[in-house]
Amino acid sequence: MARAETVPQNEGMTASALPLIAIDGPSGVGKSTTARRVASRLGWQYLDTGAMYRAAALAIHRAGLALEAREDLERVLAGLALTQEGTRIFLAGEDVSEAIRSQEVTRRVTPVSADARVREVLVDQQRRIGATGHWVVDGRDIGTVVFPQACCKVFLTASPEARARRRFLELQAKGQGAVFEEVLADQRRRDEADSTRAVAPLRPAEDAVELDSSDLTLDQVVDWIVARHQAHP
Repeated sequence: MARAETVPQNEGMTASALPLIAIDGPSGVGKSTTARRVASRLGWQYLDTGAMYRAAALAIHRAGLALEAREDLERVLAGLALTQEGTRIFLAGEDVSEAIRSQEVTRRVTPVSADARVREVLVDQQRRIGATGHWVVDGRDIGTVVFPQACCKVFLTASPEARARRRFLELQAKGQGAVFEEVLADQRRRDEADSTRAVAPLRPAEDAVELDSSDLTLDQVVDWIVARHQAHP
């Protein structure tokens, strides 16, 4: 049975609220897929911040850098050219949509996304984009840090086992060798790192609604978020 914590419709809404839906939650919960579907249903645009951090991790990996290499890292970040066209992510003009989903990037993205220098660069880019138009944005600190004035905030979660199962099946479908126990262990490591990091730790915004999707289908999750958004006056 899914569990959703409800709040009054007007809670968190202000005159300066952005026309933006923020979907936060732990890794592997399906935030990106959900956000894309919600954006499509509403006729809004989708901003994939998770892919932006993955692309940054890929750029740093390709440069052969460790996060401790301060000057070299700052040079890579200063030249970071990320664009999104539809659901495709481009790094300096190269379509890296598949490359950023590799297990190597997945292992590297948590420490990269926790680095204050990386976050400063990407959050600035995200805010400039989000200030225009109507957006659905997913991540781990969208409603708490990046867009605290979002008109609608959802914290989407699921049990570690449910998320690991989804990831395991996804890897199998792509023909990538995977062991469920290893995927689950990696899931729990990422949860611990995301929730305890010093910069923008994973947590629900005070005015967010929390939805446990462990026993919900994707369509049910999308229907729930769209209905909640449309309930706003």
